[in-house]
Amino acid sequence: MSRSQNEKVNALLDSRKEDYAQMLSRWLSVPSLKADPLPGAPFGTEVRRMLDMAMKDASDMGFETRIFDGYAGDVTLKGASEDAIAVLAHLDVVPAGDGWKTDPFVPTRIGSRIYARGTGDDKGPALCSLFAMKAILDAGIPLRRSVRLVLGCDEESGWEDMDYYTAHTQMPEVGFSPDATFPLINTEKGMLAVRAHAKVSSEGLQVRELMTGERTNVIPGESTAVVEGGEEVAAKVRAYAQKTGLPYDAQVTESGVRITATGIPGHSAYPEGCRNAIGMMLLILRELGVQGPIRTLADVYGSEHDGASLGIACRDEVSGPLTCNMGILHLVGDEIHCTFDNRCPISADLEQLRDTLIAHIPGFTIDSVKLTAPHHVPADSELVTSLLAAYTEESGLEGKPESTGGGTYAKVLKQGVAFGAGFPDDEDLAHQANEFVDLDKMILSAKIYANALLRLCAE
Repeated sequence: MSRSQNEKVNALLDSRKEDYAQMLSRWLSVPSLKADPLPGAPFGTEVRRMLDMAMKDASDMGFETRIFDGYAGDVTLKGASEDAIAVLAHLDVVPAGDGWKTDPFVPTRIGSRIYARGTGDDKGPALCSLFAMKAILDAGIPLRRSVRLVLGCDEESGWEDMDYYTAHTQMPEVGFSPDATFPLINTEKGMLAVRAHAKVSSEGLQVRELMTGERTNVIPGESTAVVEGGEEVAAKVRAYAQKTGLPYDAQVTESGVRITATGIPGHSAYPEGCRNAIGMMLLILRELGVQGPIRTLADVYGSEHDGASLGIACRDEVSGPLTCNMGILHLVGDEIHCTFDNRCPISADLEQLRDTLIAHIPGFTIDSVKLTAPHHVPADSELVTSLLAAYTEESGLEGKPESTGGGTYAKVLKQGVAFGAGFPDDEDLAHQANEFVDLDKMILSAKIYANALLRLCAE
């Protein structure tokens, strides 16, 4: 890659900021939330509409595109060989949740910011990658390797998209996912996901309604339950709130006492600074005398996010501590259903952690367990050194590889890392209210991606 080539690409990207903003706004207007499958739309009609829109935009830009039965699509910038560098991004989003100041699916531009669900996770970065490829194409720079942008549709749920894609075509071995932060993440923790249920007790406080959480990987910001009782129970809730300093509310209704616990939402991989409303609800229910499996959950989870009372707390130098999140707590009939989303250090024995967790929730039936191995790419690899060099050249910032509890498509690749598009000083609003991107930073991210792809692919 020559300096003149890089300057030409950057000039093209600077000139296309408004084009990027307009296209991103169109993408953000599609509420691409996973829904019931339909023929040709395995994740629902809105996700399929988003995939079709992205593929048409890429085709109109002059790229070869393929759609894999609504599971995923890819966009290819042809090089001299079939060997390709992969860029893996996703088009699905998590539910909006509470606390938005604007409509989460009506993109709102304020200055250089665009607010909407999916701006940073992951439609904005996906489009950055596409615009970087378009700038390289229009600059006429010959490539020795191809670039393949893979756009998935089930990253926020079960990754069925990647299973289908890899079963129907060959995935490149090397690449990155623009679904995290700069400078670069070369280590992703292992994952232990558990779903369980148990029949509630007929003794102690009776819970009549409790339905919190939609996704296992989201820290809920609010939990509401209806329990038996009247003003005396509501008074106990208010007293507990005063004693702990935690935001609880209690109102007496015809059906019982409605309790609301207000937490601080976030992504399950990053619990620091968040407060799980489910944990808060479990604690107040225990205070009010709940028994049986709900009491068990209060004892082993409560306000913790390190898995200590589940017996699974651990850490290592490379990837840090285990994190534990309960993202779903639903009362269905006379059964309580819950999930545990654990992000585990790369040195941890996932099977041992699984067995220990299960042993700490006696009386529960285990509905499912999913183990995902950790992922690590050496810091001295061509991929890591090239991407960090591109980041430093374009941003003027030094960087070194980092680890994360988040899981990205990088795990799908033999050598894959998470690379942007957030910057170190950015507020992390993934899965939170009032998510936004800054357009100037998005264009800088596109420049970094273009620089990286030229380093890895240019002749």
